[in-house]
Amino acid sequence: MFFTCSLIDYIARKTKNRRRDVVNALGKDRVAHIYELADVYHCDNIDDVSDRFIDDAGIGQGSFDNVAAAKYAVPSHWDIGKVYRRFIQGISRHDNIDIPDALIKGYNSFVSDLIDDYNSSFYYDAPQNILNAYIYGYVE
Repeated sequence: MFFTCSLIDYIARKTKNRRRDVVNALGKDRVAHIYELADVYHCDNIDDVSDRFIDDAGIGQGSFDNVAAAKYAVPSHWDIGKVYRRFIQGISRHDNIDIPDALIKGYNSFVSDLIDDYNSSFYYDAPQNILNAYIYGYVE
């Protein structure tokens, strides 16, 4: 799950797309494939792996650049991968659904926009608080 979420963030940064747009372009089958073979893909060069999925899914250049918009230190794609991993696993447990479905729900929720705002402190909030925002539909 960690590699899958980190790769999604890497692709989003590389193509300047929102994370939900990357996930939706990849689709459930590709997301499930990446998740199932993450132990293999993580051994390859992430630029090569990301390029293969960008080409395969036809992900074009966007205009969303949360890295350039950041006023403070930018978390790495690995750091954000950890945040999303915990979030997606929490959704899977809470909603009793498999990981690919939880991933799609999570990235398409309003919480994803909050995580991807590097000018806020939300992305490094406690994992349960991030999940609670999803569950209750608002941030306390």
